[in-house]
Amino acid sequence: MTIELHCFGESGNSYKAALPLALSGLAWTPVKVDFFSGATRSGDYRALNPMGEAPVMVDGDYVLTQSGAIQDYVSERSGMFGGRDARERREVLRWVLWDNHKLSSQAGMTRFLMNFLPEEKRPAEVIGFMQGRLKAAYAVLDRHLEGRDWIVGDGPTNADFSCCGYLFYPEPFGFDRAAWPAIDAWLARLAALPGWKHPYDLMPGHPSDRA
Repeated sequence: MTIELHCFGESGNSYKAALPLALSGLAWTPVKVDFFSGATRSGDYRALNPMGEAPVMVDGDYVLTQSGAIQDYVSERSGMFGGRDARERREVLRWVLWDNHKLSSQAGMTRFLMNFLPEEKRPAEVIGFMQGRLKAAYAVLDRHLEGRDWIVGDGPTNADFSCCGYLFYPEPFGFDRAAWPAIDAWLARLAALPGWKHPYDLMPGHPSDRA
């Protein structure tokens, strides 16, 4: 049975789930969530996910939300990306939790404020504060990646797919790859994986669709 992933191209959190699905070899298909038209606030969508967020994975009668949980399910189904042993699995989880608290949550909000709000409604002080927090997170990740290819172990894991969730997007939010050489090299390694796609190529939805 084909897994459905309810997602949209602009969503870094959706990308965190779509990328391991694409690389796992599991049969899956993206289902567009029209977020900017209010789809996640509709009664039908809230019946699927009472949290009103994307992504949502549907595998037969099993519905699962939150990108980290979906990543774990993909690992369970495919035997990939979850770590080779208990120690690595905990280390993967540690980085997924760190990303959700320190990196993706800040990047997602900052990118939204800077690109998807009308220009007159963009709060400069909030954006500046968030970019400061992001700079600290980039420094942590860059230092960790110095001298290693992947965040955990000797191959890509959900730690990598979680932490890269927003870093391939072209819209400005205070991330300059050239300023973080270890992160830059790591993103290049991710992009070289067989089956890798940019979020706007992997999932339906692009800012130009709303232009």
